[in-house]
Amino acid sequence: MSVFSSSTQDIPSTSRVPRHVAIIMDGNGRWAKKRFLPRFAGHTKGVAAVRETVRTCLDLGIEYLTLFAFSSENWRRPEEEVSLLMQLFMKALRQEVDRLHEHRVRLRVVGDLSRFDPALQELIREGERCTGGNKRLTLTIAANYGGRWDILQAANRLAQAHPEKAGHWREGDLEPWLAMAYAPEPDLFIRTGGEKRISNFLLWQLAYTEFYFTDTLWPEFNEGALKAAVASFASRERRFGRTSEQLTPSGGDEERNKDVRRA
Repeated sequence: MSVFSSSTQDIPSTSRVPRHVAIIMDGNGRWAKKRFLPRFAGHTKGVAAVRETVRTCLDLGIEYLTLFAFSSENWRRPEEEVSLLMQLFMKALRQEVDRLHEHRVRLRVVGDLSRFDPALQELIREGERCTGGNKRLTLTIAANYGGRWDILQAANRLAQAHPEKAGHWREGDLEPWLAMAYAPEPDLFIRTGGEKRISNFLLWQLAYTEFYFTDTLWPEFNEGALKAAVASFASRERRFGRTSEQLTPSGGDEERNKDVRRA
């Protein structure tokens, strides 16, 4: 099983462009309300923002993009809105998979998919099969996902696979069972819409991620907005527990640190 190591155990290489960007796409409903439109109009407009964000990631050379589309808590929303969101998800899969494949983007969907309609589950599986060999960008959609669910399901799977290790597990034992074991931890986390919380998203994986919050509502999040977030990321000093002095290029550290921009 392929798995990336946690940054709490290893120091990852750094650069000015994040390798992995994770986004909570917030503000669709408020965007619609400001325009006296139904909330669903904001979700529909948000799909266009996803398309532009994928295109910008390709242009910047970002390798992994993870989008929080539907949390395990979103089932609490009005039943009509949830139903429309599921229909929009299905429509987007039908319309976008071929375009993703054309641009060599691999699609992955993580979360507890068992609650979704069988037709939606099949569309997800087909999209993953169609794009499975692509390597230019991995687009992950987190759907019916929660960070606590992820850690719990990983622990349960580990316990079933290796009961003899109970009481002696380490971080590296759990990581292969996490939903996104195939991806490095996010370098940059973005939340649109003005809220400043992570809302049960990638709780394990965000341990050393740089956070960026913007008041921009998701339907208005465009190429310039993403590039502004990446520019903010590039200005930061990522120490991973070390001191600033240790980051000074010298000896074996020169290659690792050459792209780090210091404040």
